[in-house]
Amino acid sequence: RVVNLRSGPSNLSWSPDGRWLAFEMSVKANPEPLAKARKGPEGSDWSEPVKVFDAVRYRRDGSGFVEEAYDHIFVVPADGGTPRQLTSGDFNHGGDLVWSADGSRIYFSANRDEDWAYQTVESDLYAVTVSDGSIEKITEQAGGESQPAISPDGRWLAYRYDSGEKVMYRNRILRVLNLESGEDRALTDSLDATVTGFDWADNSRSVYFLYDERGMRKVASVSLNGAINNVTDNLGGTSTGRPYLSGAFSEAGGTVAFTHGAPDRLAELAVIRRGRESILTSLSADLFDNRDLGEVHEIVYTSSYDDTEIQGWYITPPGYEEGKAYPTILEIHGGPNLSYGPQFAAELQRYAADGYVVFYDNHRGSTGYGEEFAMKLHYLYSSEADFADHMSGLDALIERGIADPEQLYITGGSAGGIASAYAIGLTDRFVAAAVQKPVINWVSKVLTADSYISQTAFQFPGMPWEELDHYWKRSPLSLVGNVVTPTLLITGEEDQRTPISETEQFYQALKLRRIDAVMVRVPGSPHGIAGRPSRLNAKVDNILAWFARYRDAEAND
Repeated sequence: RVVNLRSGPSNLSWSPDGRWLAFEMSVKANPEPLAKARKGPEGSDWSEPVKVFDAVRYRRDGSGFVEEAYDHIFVVPADGGTPRQLTSGDFNHGGDLVWSADGSRIYFSANRDEDWAYQTVESDLYAVTVSDGSIEKITEQAGGESQPAISPDGRWLAYRYDSGEKVMYRNRILRVLNLESGEDRALTDSLDATVTGFDWADNSRSVYFLYDERGMRKVASVSLNGAINNVTDNLGGTSTGRPYLSGAFSEAGGTVAFTHGAPDRLAELAVIRRGRESILTSLSADLFDNRDLGEVHEIVYTSSYDDTEIQGWYITPPGYEEGKAYPTILEIHGGPNLSYGPQFAAELQRYAADGYVVFYDNHRGSTGYGEEFAMKLHYLYSSEADFADHMSGLDALIERGIADPEQLYITGGSAGGIASAYAIGLTDRFVAAAVQKPVINWVSKVLTADSYISQTAFQFPGMPWEELDHYWKRSPLSLVGNVVTPTLLITGEEDQRTPISETEQFYQALKLRRIDAVMVRVPGSPHGIAGRPSRLNAKVDNILAWFARYRDAEAND
């Protein structure tokens, strides 16, 4: 069959007998045009044809406008031949492809509901028979079932489950389905954390998985009766710009290999055998042994908002002198349901190398502290609550004589950019701000960003036209009349997640108020403005130059 492809193959998976290779490809839908495009007269400079969209999801950050297409499953003989399409219909059949033990079926995750475009979490597990393409639904729970993984003995199918409840945060748990009896059980529901990745043990009696706890990414194993055993909490080192939790692992014969993280190193490979941990590599010693890095310190304090305990870290600059108060940068993480930790972070080390103490925290809404803590930011993103979490940490550093109260700076990206813009509407304590890829007006953001379907139902009590006061209260633009802080704004020009129109609104509002402001636009960049080394350098260089302008001015005064 000739197919109209939009992309090449992905998610390759060999059959158990090695005879077939399964894969996914995106197939164009080829919708009928609204009107036939006219051709211009010979020699005329005719404009490009108009673009017509009628799909609910018509653009994606990093891709821009996308053609209407659907991901389907194909198989091809191992010795070559014509690919055969197994799935059909206007649905996406994506994610991991898992063969049954006898090689007759392929398990996958999909949402084949007619209203799928409006359902961002809902999905079920299916099995497609290779011989005839017949499809059977394997799970039917409300919510999302994804990432199927079959046990080595072929009896169990593990998967990740998301209840889909319309709230800001939900723990995603590990479940297993007995393919013989149909019994379906939860394995990690007793653990107040989200499972982020998993893999079966060779003996099919347990599953190894990743989860986050108090600024650390951990590997644990869980037996089929739900008994959990921690393996290691030293993962990290694969997120190099900012100290987001990261890391990967692989298990074979009871030995676990993983990426070992540290505050002063990129990832190294390590293994755990019979409970003993050893680091196998020294990949970055030549680089880091010749550098003076800032030292990472933990700080735990209570928020002035409601006495909630907050965990944070601060980096002291190389050559730090005990008892001397330093200019201090508050760096706020994105998400907001994500976490930082005591890991190496090139951007933050660069700030420290310029003589700043760098403070970052896992404020309310962060992950790794349980569902209740993550939900403390529900309908409060951003607000006086998370603002107090940050400022209480700065005040603790000031009280210890580490941070100079007259030399405070603030920055953050995405959710951290929103929080930064909101903060300078609540206080004049910051000498300068660098607001990265922010949301400034929630009403305009949710109706112009690529995330409009997934965000409104989970983070707001209603639609903008139903809950206008709530959207406005959460918007930094509502506080712009209070802002006196000199502000740099930086956003990618192709950002579809927090469109640059958000940045332009704040920039123009600040200019109308005659507040010193600079707008830095990153050509060609989507939401991840640090996705290329040149852009990462430009981002950090401009932020430091902006802070230096006011730091030098204060010093001269």
